[in-house]
Amino acid sequence: MWSGWPLATQEGRCNDGGESGDGVLTLEIPVHYPGMIPSIIRHKLSTYCVHKTTTVTIKADNSLSSLRHQLCATCFSYLIRWPLWLPCNGGSVIAALFRDKNSSPESLNYCPKSHSQLALSWGSDPGLRASPPQRPVCSPTLRPLLLLWTLLNCGFGGSAQGPGEWSPWGSWTRCSSSCGRAVSVRSRRCVWFPGLGACWGDTHEYRLCHLPDCPPGAIPFRDLQCALYNGHPVLGTQETYQWVPFYGAPNQCDLHCLAEGHAFYHTFGRVLDGTPCSPGAQGLCVAGRCLSAGCDGLLGSDAREDHCGRCGGANESCLFVQRVFRDSGDFAGYWNVTLIPEGARHIRVAHRSRNHLALMGGDGRYVLNGNWAGSPPGTYEVAGTRVVYTRAAGPEEMLRAAGPTSQDMLLQVLLLEPNPGIEFEFWLPRERYGPFQAQAQALGWSLRQPQPREVEPQPTDPPAAPATVSPRIPPSSPDPCSPCPDTRGRAHRLLHYCGSDFVFRARVLSRLQQARETRYEIQVQLIYKNRSPLRALEYVWALGRCPCPRLDPHREYLLAAQRLISPDGTQDRLLLPHAGYARTWNPAEDSRVRLAARHCPA
Repeated sequence: MWSGWPLATQEGRCNDGGESGDGVLTLEIPVHYPGMIPSIIRHKLSTYCVHKTTTVTIKADNSLSSLRHQLCATCFSYLIRWPLWLPCNGGSVIAALFRDKNSSPESLNYCPKSHSQLALSWGSDPGLRASPPQRPVCSPTLRPLLLLWTLLNCGFGGSAQGPGEWSPWGSWTRCSSSCGRAVSVRSRRCVWFPGLGACWGDTHEYRLCHLPDCPPGAIPFRDLQCALYNGHPVLGTQETYQWVPFYGAPNQCDLHCLAEGHAFYHTFGRVLDGTPCSPGAQGLCVAGRCLSAGCDGLLGSDAREDHCGRCGGANESCLFVQRVFRDSGDFAGYWNVTLIPEGARHIRVAHRSRNHLALMGGDGRYVLNGNWAGSPPGTYEVAGTRVVYTRAAGPEEMLRAAGPTSQDMLLQVLLLEPNPGIEFEFWLPRERYGPFQAQAQALGWSLRQPQPREVEPQPTDPPAAPATVSPRIPPSSPDPCSPCPDTRGRAHRLLHYCGSDFVFRARVLSRLQQARETRYEIQVQLIYKNRSPLRALEYVWALGRCPCPRLDPHREYLLAAQRLISPDGTQDRLLLPHAGYARTWNPAEDSRVRLAARHCPA
């Protein structure tokens, strides 16, 4: 009895025609595993009802109408001994009968009394359909014909080879369990004609079912299968035992059960499809094999996600960013390494030194090794992903994250000694970042792609005094650009101030929109932060014809920019990152920027 579980009651009556009397077999099965009922019929009837005419009744919660089917004893006894690699063995035939929801109880009672005979005319599996035999198929003379029919209609073991044609796939069966991880199966039939071989491919396809977790205290699937043999004689004796799973035997997809209180185990054939290969394992047993699901959800599939997160892709939809950061300051403290953009995948950062990697989230707070305090190795949640931080006993330190990131992350290094180099890499989606934009979002770190050579036109020398020019207001026209995302707030200001190379106040003199980028000519008014000297007149670049932020000519802004140097050294640009920091200048914003400077790491 499975306490607290909804039960399906199964009764079987074995009758050998009066030679040894009648017998009744009753099983109680948790309805969390409805898919195991046909397999239990096979296990139990093969043990107790061989050489008997058998009637099986299945009732679930005493509410389902009875489903009766008379199995022919001799034929069943013969089929159950067929090699298990045949997909149309006795168990498969029986399973097909009980899978067919459209069959009426009357249609399942075909069993001539003159001789044991099994008709293969019903069942939802196309591979099991044939005309009802006109002669007893279980007679000694017709058994080879039945075997031949099976081979021609089902193939060998579910995988066939040749130039034949497949029928359409059948519908998916219901999952083998109503909770946890389970299996669903569908099949197809090879359309065979004389002169043609069998078909290339598989006759069956197995799909992983993702279901809600089983309730607390639920009996594991393998435990339940072993418990079905509790209190019943096995091993050819009248001794009965209580059985629990045993995991020390070689084939993990066989049902190995240990007799409680005894030093032996017994193998009751294969486990049912959908049984976990071992506790905590991702693989599931199907037809006696341990299979793992591919990214397409099919068990046994080789489909894997590429670095872009696409199932079965070849990394063609993303861009690879890689660089070695070699800057080394003259003082101990925090140095900006890179801004890891939103949407990054397969992030890897590594170095070998006494220095420490530090990571700041999009809210401006440290997640790892911040504020001169060390963090222990482990897994950290940040930007919608898990970052695995490892530090060996030696000087090696590493960060890994699968991504994708839901927001930008700032990577820094706490320098305690000269920097020998910090290797980092990640992948960015191509639909969001073009080749140049991906490089820009990574603070100028080179892609493994050639960059065009370009010589920047230099602005003219600044005038002695700002010229008084009346602003020219362009004629109004519909704005084809969509609104920029809202980037207001202290956290955003702090993140970009601390992670940028330059923060300054500037007046926009002109704007030039090109095919894939926008160039602003600016006049620098005041510098808050710079990693290299700035001229009075500079060009600032933004990506796309509709950049965010978008600057209007003849207005003053507070800007945070990155320095972008091309791999061949021919380009040296000031770049406004997408959705970066750009505010119309006013005294209040000036005070906020000066306050943000105090909160950046030294």
